[in-house]
Amino acid sequence: MNSFKSQLSKMVESQIKTRGIKDSRLLSVMEKVDRASFVPERFKENAYIDNPLPIGEDQTISQPFIVALMTEALSLTKEDKVLEIGTGSGYQTAILSLLSKEVHTIERIHLLMERAESNLKDSGYHNIFYKSGDGSLGWEEHALYDKIIVTAASPKIPESLIQQLNSGGRIVIPLGDKDYQKLTLGVKEGQHIKEELLCGCFFVPLIGEHGFKS
Repeated sequence: MNSFKSQLSKMVESQIKTRGIKDSRLLSVMEKVDRASFVPERFKENAYIDNPLPIGEDQTISQPFIVALMTEALSLTKEDKVLEIGTGSGYQTAILSLLSKEVHTIERIHLLMERAESNLKDSGYHNIFYKSGDGSLGWEEHALYDKIIVTAASPKIPESLIQQLNSGGRIVIPLGDKDYQKLTLGVKEGQHIKEELLCGCFFVPLIGEHGFKS
């Protein structure tokens, strides 16, 4: 087993599986997607530790456990159309793409979007659609979505995202202020969202019309 495969397996076993993540499809995918491929060169030696890491432009890649927790909460199937708000480095995007039918991902910072898109396409991910813009508005052109994941903190679930979510669909989003949030799972029932607290967390803010102001 080569070095990165060994480190990936250790990361999944010690940081994810032992902390209660049980989805076998997710665990298998997280052993295939090399986190080191989605962090800047100077941070690659820290790619397998359970910490967020800088990716430039004052943004971060989430810690592996939080990626796993958010993904498991979505209960993804291979028939799902997913909307991701906050492409970042593309690490979460890659995992979503292997667990769903297609991923529509939005990134506010154009430079990050370009880097992520280039990396993902070069790595062979072909069921991903990219957009640079205000993620708080969602992507109405391709709605409705079965699952939505938001990797930035918002004061509340943007109404635009609620409207673009299928009935019975799931959204995972950090809710709170800029200093502390509660990672929240929302399940759409009719036109309303039933919320469930997953854990406390800290994410960079969702900047946009229905998020925080820049």
